[in-house]
Amino acid sequence: MAHTQNDILAPIPRVREFISLGLRPGADGVQALQKLQAMKGNQCVVLGIGEPLMRAVGREIPGLKTFVPVSGAGVTFPSTQSALWLSLGGDDAGEVLHRCRQWLACVDDFFHLDEEVACFRYDIGRDLSGYEDGTENPQGDKALQAAIVSGQGPGLDGGSFVAIQKWVHDLGRLEKMPPHARDHLVGRGHETNEELADAPASAHVKRAAQERFEPAAFMLRKSMPWGNAREHGLYFVAYGNSFSAFERVLHRMAGLDDGITDGLLQFSRAVSGGFYFCPPMQNGRYDLRALGL
Repeated sequence: MAHTQNDILAPIPRVREFISLGLRPGADGVQALQKLQAMKGNQCVVLGIGEPLMRAVGREIPGLKTFVPVSGAGVTFPSTQSALWLSLGGDDAGEVLHRCRQWLACVDDFFHLDEEVACFRYDIGRDLSGYEDGTENPQGDKALQAAIVSGQGPGLDGGSFVAIQKWVHDLGRLEKMPPHARDHLVGRGHETNEELADAPASAHVKRAAQERFEPAAFMLRKSMPWGNAREHGLYFVAYGNSFSAFERVLHRMAGLDDGITDGLLQFSRAVSGGFYFCPPMQNGRYDLRALGL
């Protein structure tokens, strides 16, 4: 029986480290996967496999591909695709840091560090802009249907595809705007979190509302704020049963559907992006049958 990696569906923790890793030149992809398979998964970790690692072992995971850059009028969503992605969460930043060090030490022979982003939960689950994040996340069985692969066979069922982006905010620019102008960028009231009837077509709610697509573009978002006083933003994480929902939303945000770009782009920009497959679990280990192991 296939089992989903626990942390995909668990509540967002207080802190989380996101790590993207590239395959070292000359590293054996099969040996790298065997090393990962020997490591016991737990409820605080999500592991994702990128297309470069899949290609290194000469296998195909249906639906897994490299993040393709998306460009619109005055906006670019870049790709910084890596071979491996890790999400490590917990309640204590020091504990999570040491767990990250342990993971990196275990895979150091095969992977090098591409990107590390230390994140934290803010208030009730807000972005640093002050607006609630993940308001339209599906719940219960709907979350399972949106985020988890089913009916595709051993090594796939119970898995999930995850899209990630690191966003950098210009909060100074945002804070110079009148409150009503900020609300119109998002399409929700800051204090009430309710959708604004008079929000412009560029409002994020109108660009990205998942039920406004045909078919609906539901995905399970588990994004978190990151940063310090000098640089900060949102690390976007969206789990899906495929990448279709994410790609359709991103295209609309870039204005590729109707020439209208998302209001969020007036104070934020994406600086990284990647696609990964999070394999299911089997007997407490990562089920890598889809990759021939």
